[in-house]
Amino acid sequence: MRQPGNATRAPRGVITRERLVADLRALSVRPGQTLIVHASLQKMGWVAAGAPTVVAALRQALGPDGTLVAGAGTPENSLTSRIFREQTKGLRSWMVSGYLERMPAFDPLTTPTSAGAVAEAVRTTRGAVRSDHPQSSFAAVGRDARELMAGHQVFCHLGEESPLAKLYQRDASILLLGVGYGSCTAFHLAEYRYTTSPPMREYSCLIKQDGISRWMKYRDVVLDDGEFENIGKALEDKITVPIGTVGEAQSRLLPLRCVVDFAADWLTANRW
Repeated sequence: MRQPGNATRAPRGVITRERLVADLRALSVRPGQTLIVHASLQKMGWVAAGAPTVVAALRQALGPDGTLVAGAGTPENSLTSRIFREQTKGLRSWMVSGYLERMPAFDPLTTPTSAGAVAEAVRTTRGAVRSDHPQSSFAAVGRDARELMAGHQVFCHLGEESPLAKLYQRDASILLLGVGYGSCTAFHLAEYRYTTSPPMREYSCLIKQDGISRWMKYRDVVLDDGEFENIGKALEDKITVPIGTVGEAQSRLLPLRCVVDFAADWLTANRW
């Protein structure tokens, strides 16, 4: 069930931080929340000074007691990621070898994220903390950032030993800012929970330790976002989802714990 929020507005011109803060508050973003954001800067319109302004607005809306989190994943350093398969498809062996020679190793302090401009702005905000996973890291800034980012195990992309499980325990909120349910990372936590024996696979990625690049292999749950839009549609038939515009982007604010529990039930009933 959709809640219209401020979705009827038709903003024009340059979008300021003050405007974004007002839009976020109209969508029920409140001080003190722990919030994970998935955002498309392009969908927001012409934002003054770009992604850093979006992050500043989010932090102002959350206040000094809030915590802002964003995915900071780096699939470019992996032999087993979708990006690697797409970029090397049809290449001859010598071309793949050249690609691997140029592949960047993951360094949590310096490696940019490919999760979008807003996520990268969170990562590079002064005081931000990043989790250590070489493919599925998160970045956070705010009161509980360090605690939420600690202990992200390499064998657990997005499960019980990742920041997502801590966000679930905190009953955090999810902000889909100009993006659909296909970008809702919290659904992946449900992939660890919908069955006692989720399918597993081997992953491989390039990391940097003590200034030296080396390959790391590990086993973890198979992750598949192909059903996420369907899960989101089913979710909106069950709960009221606040929907409004932030800047010019249609946005949704969701309770993470409810989203994960619903997705786990949906996967149990439908995935097999």
